[in-house]
Amino acid sequence: MFTKDELPVVGILRGITEKDVTPLAEVFRRTGTKYIEITMNTPGASRLIQQMAAAGQGQLLVGAGTVLSREDLDQALEAGARFIVTPSVKDEVITSCVQNHIPVFPGILTPTELHRALDLGASTVKLFPAGAFGPGYIKALKGPFETVKILAVGGVNEQNVSDYMQNGADGIAFGAGVVKPAWLAANQYQTIEQKLLELLNQCRLALDRQ
Repeated sequence: MFTKDELPVVGILRGITEKDVTPLAEVFRRTGTKYIEITMNTPGASRLIQQMAAAGQGQLLVGAGTVLSREDLDQALEAGARFIVTPSVKDEVITSCVQNHIPVFPGILTPTELHRALDLGASTVKLFPAGAFGPGYIKALKGPFETVKILAVGGVNEQNVSDYMQNGADGIAFGAGVVKPAWLAANQYQTIEQKLLELLNQCRLALDRQ
């Protein structure tokens, strides 16, 4: 999904409300964060996906996360989601996305789950929770599965993003570590932007060293 000129970074938004959409879209546009995932277990997720896409003014690619079922998938696509992220290997979701040429990131943790996702047609998987095993786990997975692309999710921050990239992560995602619920509640979008810039700068440095 990522082009060679783009930062391979996905923003995960869970529990946001309508008041957050425009300020966050502005943060993402200013920082060059193109890929935004809104989780389907966020109240009003379908509406928020539509609003974030509109607020992005063509600069954001908005997808749906925490897609647990075919019903979730149908709702996400009807809302205009441009990519799909799951927390687990859900056969019918992955197969439908592959057949309809919709980018999908199945959530995996074990080699068996990774192998199953590949058999279903996925080319990129979401390793979650990446922080539970650390950057070296990605390198280990890429031993037998050398062609798979891995998005590291969960526990990735500005302090360790370089380690993840050096060990073979093809992309990373950020969530509550950057878009903290307390900052959202207090409308501290500038603080969110500063935190995001720290992560993106470290990601760029890591890519430059590759």
